[in-house]
Amino acid sequence: MDFIRTDGRNKDFIENCRLLDIDLDRRVGKKIKRDKYKKYNQLDEIKEAIVVYENNKVIGGGAIRRYDGENIELKRVFVHTEYQGQGIGSKLVSLLIEWAMELGYKRMILETGELLAESCTVYKKLGFEIIPNYAPYVNMPESLCMAKDLKGR
Repeated sequence: MDFIRTDGRNKDFIENCRLLDIDLDRRVGKKIKRDKYKKYNQLDEIKEAIVVYENNKVIGGGAIRRYDGENIELKRVFVHTEYQGQGIGSKLVSLLIEWAMELGYKRMILETGELLAESCTVYKKLGFEIIPNYAPYVNMPESLCMAKDLKGR
């Protein structure tokens, strides 16, 4: 399995994000109007992304994006359904945490939802804790925001 660093322009990363959106529509689309999130998930500002390959086939990916001088946001993490539950998502997020630390960030933040229980479990296992919703998710009660201190990891 290969975890390859790239950016938001990578065609495999873009396709993985398209599959993520399909999966989210299937899983939570009936309960949440997801259109309001599209403007917060644009790929053009993503300079750091990782695509996961197995035998040259894309099986997942994720990214980090600068939020402010001290915080970096975890974005667009998705492992294809048939590969979930094998620790790939945890490894992917751990590599993105390492990259954020290399870049000098103090804290990683993320937005997910309580309906995405598997994701919440992975993030909590990696040391993320629930925080008050940050902008732009402040008035979105279906959003669940989390953070992890990167300083003494």
